[in-house]
Amino acid sequence: MATPMHEGGAVDYDTLADYVEFHIENDSDVLVPAGTTGESATLDHAEHCELIRFVVRQAGGRVPVIAGTGSNSTRETIELTQCAKEAGADACLLVTPYYNKPTQEGLVLHYEAVAKAVAIPLILYNVPGRTACDMLAPTAIRLSQLDNIIGIKEATGDVSRCQEILAGCREGFLLISGDDATAMDFMLAGGKGVITVTGNVAPRLFHELCMACLEGDRTKAQQTNARLERLNHDLFVESNPIPVKWCLTEMGLFPAGIRLPMTPLSSAHHETLREALQLAGSL
Repeated sequence: MATPMHEGGAVDYDTLADYVEFHIENDSDVLVPAGTTGESATLDHAEHCELIRFVVRQAGGRVPVIAGTGSNSTRETIELTQCAKEAGADACLLVTPYYNKPTQEGLVLHYEAVAKAVAIPLILYNVPGRTACDMLAPTAIRLSQLDNIIGIKEATGDVSRCQEILAGCREGFLLISGDDATAMDFMLAGGKGVITVTGNVAPRLFHELCMACLEGDRTKAQQTNARLERLNHDLFVESNPIPVKWCLTEMGLFPAGIRLPMTPLSSAHHETLREALQLAGSL
């Protein structure tokens, strides 16, 4: 979930309440606050925890909430994860420690420490294009053996990574795409869903795509994905979440606020995004 903000950068909780309802009404299966798209990197600790608490309260058990609680500090990750547990989140999404560039053994020890410290289901999150840290398949397979590590969000865009992890992980370990452009192929190859940027502005269509993939209906999946392809590409014409927040404002769902160092979308891309929204039926 993107985080609505006033033009000065403060979180807009009134709009956030409406945005939770928008997702529930439009068939989003799970809400994921305080992730990359939610500008978690510029939320302070108190804001981060309050954002999670607010979304959990507003959802009211109607859909699960997976809270983004990852950090490049193991200690802070544990603190945020404990906060999410106390708030009533159903699970936590833990990005690989960014900037530090830990070894594969460091990744194992990091996640083992969090899993041991907080008794809540955990989902690993591998997005090396953001973090400069790639959790390799053998590392994910090794971590899948821990009881409360229940899955991984794989955002490399490499569908073969899905197949490699599936071949070695424990039974029931969830593979979730984190790359909208390849999400259909990922799910058809055995993935169980997607934590999506595009779903912020086209939630019902993305839900339909997921259902078609999980049911093995390749034809319907391809037809649905064709309507999403432009958004899946154009929502990254500038760094996420700049384009998606502009789209949400264009749709009348969000005010125009975004936090530095993120900036408003360049006007050169406005018409491109409008066309993509129209193709998906979001505008």
